[in-house]
Amino acid sequence: MRLVIERGELLRALGHVTSVVERRTTIPILSNVMLKTAGASVEFKATDLEREVIEQANAEVTQPGAVTVPAHMLHDIVRKLPDGAQVELKREPDKDRLTLTSGTSRFALQALSAEDFPDLSPGEMTHSFEIGASELKRLIDKTRFAISTEETRYYLNGIYLHTAGHALRAVATDGHRLAQVEFEMPAGADGMPGIIVPRKTVNELHRLLEDTGASVQVGVSKAKVRFEIGTVTLTSKLIDGSFPDYDRVIPKNNDKELHVSNAAFKSAVDRVSTIASERGRAVKLALDADKLTLSVNNPEGGSATEEIDVGYKAAAMEIGFNARYLLDIAGQLESDDVVFKLADSGSPTVVRDSADATALYVLMPMRV
Repeated sequence: MRLVIERGELLRALGHVTSVVERRTTIPILSNVMLKTAGASVEFKATDLEREVIEQANAEVTQPGAVTVPAHMLHDIVRKLPDGAQVELKREPDKDRLTLTSGTSRFALQALSAEDFPDLSPGEMTHSFEIGASELKRLIDKTRFAISTEETRYYLNGIYLHTAGHALRAVATDGHRLAQVEFEMPAGADGMPGIIVPRKTVNELHRLLEDTGASVQVGVSKAKVRFEIGTVTLTSKLIDGSFPDYDRVIPKNNDKELHVSNAAFKSAVDRVSTIASERGRAVKLALDADKLTLSVNNPEGGSATEEIDVGYKAAAMEIGFNARYLLDIAGQLESDDVVFKLADSGSPTVVRDSADATALYVLMPMRV
């Protein structure tokens, strides 16, 4: 194999694929990235057996071939080369090394056979649809913060992507909070099976979407999902489990309505929670006529209170929430008018953005 590629093109491709490569693995070839020539381009592939990223890059190929080399080492070398440099990658027949030459720099990297590199074949995709990168990124942004990190409830360790009526809906929950957001159903998505996209895949997809404004082609099967984003293809196994019936935990009859400025609320929660214990992080909300008092009482650190003007006409009540959870939800709201729909101090609360009917959040209360 022999090819010449511009440093920026090589760095971009390696940056996309090496993020799925574990730095520590018991299977040596999983530390590698596979380079395989294809006409006037080179294909880069990396995998951790759960996810696979493939990237295409333009190159001047003089001798076709395929090889695998340590991914992070190659990425670090290319990152340190000067901008605009031309990079030659060459592997002699029957040699277990790949030579990288750029200007006066020369590196020889240990290589492993491309024939042994695992292939995460997506198989037949039963459903395929196209969605704008900004819409898909929005679905992820507004839900991924609520993904559970509790490995025992593995079926909550991802985003549940499914159809609901005429919408494509994303839901995530950790049992303490729930985030739901939907988008008009794309053509081809109707009837697709509900899938749970793992947290690592969600984060990788979010990173790839940062670099594009184009549309994304999504393919879905019972066991895998594939995202084609420009020259990058991300394939992932799905979480094999049943997502709970989340609709049952969304209150339908909460009759107490609180309207508050998101900016003022975020700032007040952030200030009073400074004194909260790291373990509890509880903030008490005391509601009365058009007034909200936030308070924290930490026996080891002191106390704090702050009062803000709100829109509230129902009976006085007190309820406690985890401050970090409140700030996470407030950070996803786009307008400044937040609507809290409450029942009582022991029941879940619905939080909505008054300017966005497609997103909904549920928050379980805490004892304070």
